[in-house]
Amino acid sequence: MDTLAARRQMVDQQIRTWEVLDPRVLDVLAAVPREAFVPPAYRELAFADTPIPIGFGAFMLAPVLQGRLLQALGPGARDNVLEIGTGTGYLAACLSLLASSVDSIDIHPGLTAAAAANLHAAPQGRVRLETRDAFDGRPFGDYDVIAVTGSLPVYDTRFERSLRVGGRLFAIVGAAPVMDAVLVRRVDESEWIRESLFETVIEPLLNAPAAPAFVF
Repeated sequence: MDTLAARRQMVDQQIRTWEVLDPRVLDVLAAVPREAFVPPAYRELAFADTPIPIGFGAFMLAPVLQGRLLQALGPGARDNVLEIGTGTGYLAACLSLLASSVDSIDIHPGLTAAAAANLHAAPQGRVRLETRDAFDGRPFGDYDVIAVTGSLPVYDTRFERSLRVGGRLFAIVGAAPVMDAVLVRRVDESEWIRESLFETVIEPLLNAPAAPAFVF
């Protein structure tokens, strides 16, 4: 396979057509070798418009969704980024080429280890990895950009509270068959603005609080 041509085709025929037009985002998606972050058993699906199983019940997000996430967050060269859900490390690699630094956490030690190995494919990136549960109650620190790569059955304010003023958070909220991708901006010390972007469905973050059961 001509992987360089396949990556460019992915960008031009999938990601651009989903209204991802930011040239910085498109350049990064074309440059980072996505195929190097896909488990070997699914390497032929590296550029397909589909989520890819990566083990532990987790999935690598489809390219169009990753493109929309990156464009919505608009990481700048001075931004510090937190990623919730490292997976294979691909999105962290993309974020690191757009921002100043990236901290990425995942609950599965096996995924953290795989991501650390995969990130050698993008050595110019700056990513710090940590294995931890995002819902363990410990503070995250302060960030300009936060990307949550698993869905939240109910919106959880613990993530937006870690945004600096002017910071942006991307999350997908709700339950199948329809979830809402949202962009949250912190406008001052006590106010956040939430914007609905599009509908999608992805797997929930492990240990994310469930929606209250409906009682007749």
